[in-house]
Amino acid sequence: MDAKQIRRLRPRLQRFLHRFDDCFARCDTRSHLPKYVEGQLSDLPRKSVEPIALKAGVPVRTLQEFLSQHEWDQNRMVDRVEEIVRTEHASPHAIGIIDETSFLKKGDKTPGVQRQYCGAAGKQDNCIVTVHLNYAAGDFHCLLDGELFLPESWSNDRNRCRAAGIPDDVVYRPKSEIALELYDRARANGVEFAWLTFDEWYGVKPQFLRSLDQRDQKYVGEVHKHFHAWMDAPRVTRRPHRRGRGRGKKVPRLVARSRPALHLEDLLQHQLRKPRWQKWRLKDGEKGPMVCEVKHALVSIPDENGLPSGPYHLLIWRDVLKPDAIKYFISNAPAETAVHMLLRVAFSRWRIERCFEDQKGEVGLDHYEGRRYVGLKRHLAITAVSYLFLAQTRESLKGGKPELTVCQVHTAAAALVKGWWLKGRASVELIDQAVEEIDWTQKRNAQARKSHTKTTRAKLRRIGIKLSDIQRVPWNST
Repeated sequence: MDAKQIRRLRPRLQRFLHRFDDCFARCDTRSHLPKYVEGQLSDLPRKSVEPIALKAGVPVRTLQEFLSQHEWDQNRMVDRVEEIVRTEHASPHAIGIIDETSFLKKGDKTPGVQRQYCGAAGKQDNCIVTVHLNYAAGDFHCLLDGELFLPESWSNDRNRCRAAGIPDDVVYRPKSEIALELYDRARANGVEFAWLTFDEWYGVKPQFLRSLDQRDQKYVGEVHKHFHAWMDAPRVTRRPHRRGRGRGKKVPRLVARSRPALHLEDLLQHQLRKPRWQKWRLKDGEKGPMVCEVKHALVSIPDENGLPSGPYHLLIWRDVLKPDAIKYFISNAPAETAVHMLLRVAFSRWRIERCFEDQKGEVGLDHYEGRRYVGLKRHLAITAVSYLFLAQTRESLKGGKPELTVCQVHTAAAALVKGWWLKGRASVELIDQAVEEIDWTQKRNAQARKSHTKTTRAKLRRIGIKLSDIQRVPWNST
């Protein structure tokens, strides 16, 4: 980015935020949205209400009330985000990604906070968990929507919920149900997903997979090694069976002495032992070429009655440099779907992980410090707006520089916001510093990528891998 492009960010941001004007009934309430977004785009180390208000020259109490008390429609804001994505980033190859993230907390007043598994800490800790839906198409990706996971301890204590402003109809639901609600809302807003992908926490929920089947949504989801499947589906009979007195066996049912469905790890050890591993060059990442080995088969999985359903694709994956780490994926795609397409979808989950990392590190996704449920919902919605602005700006400016990242666009925006707060003082110097920092970061990243690639290629050569002989996963085609 150059200085001219950075200066153009201000009118771009103003036009962008005007698209959300109808979320607010009053102009004085609407005027706080740019302040909050500018705070998230700034270089403040902590992007909660108080530091943003102090820097923007707004009373802290006013900005707190904007989040938790003023009348405005955060649901319409989320709908507008999805509308923008639908109209400006639609793709026949779009991938929806479902995942959750957690925010560490110290107190006990934040809605949904309790001691539970916290991915940010990698252990049980005091935190809140939110479930999110991500949209990825080409080089563009963003978070569409998010919802709080309300633990059972909160759901069973309605007085505690009312104190946090949690409506009585918001109760404990499994994360998979929340994910389906986010998906249904996006579809109702016209967002189309060619594929959906998710990690094994969702993949091991049979009802979740059946719900996607019922919605005719193609998916490639990671599942646990103890997920059950048949290589050869057992026969099903509809003949009534009665022996002696009493109720006969239900029909349809598996025929007598049918083999039970096996764990996927058992299928790999026995029935899939002979087929050879196929090598694929998955992609060239920041640390060089990613080469994997894959086994593919069509399997049947038990339905809600224990009867075989399918066929489904089974992918068994391992990294050639770490062959002990094996992953399993199930897909309901048509039987003729190519393996490279399934791999492409399965390994798109890094997009939502990147969104979580960028939103936490750049715009303060995990910096909410309020005690009200509506405040948390609005913080999630505005954070999605801020990130969408950065992602769209990066998409429009990358041009011949694909190395431009959302983080670098944020660096540029932060310099501009700091100049606004200084009333124009030293704004030229700040922008020039941002340009230098972005250039330096890109050069450093290129050097690191070159070094990592050299190291990875050397490791692959040592185990006899010749990259020119390995088929690639095409990321820019169907």
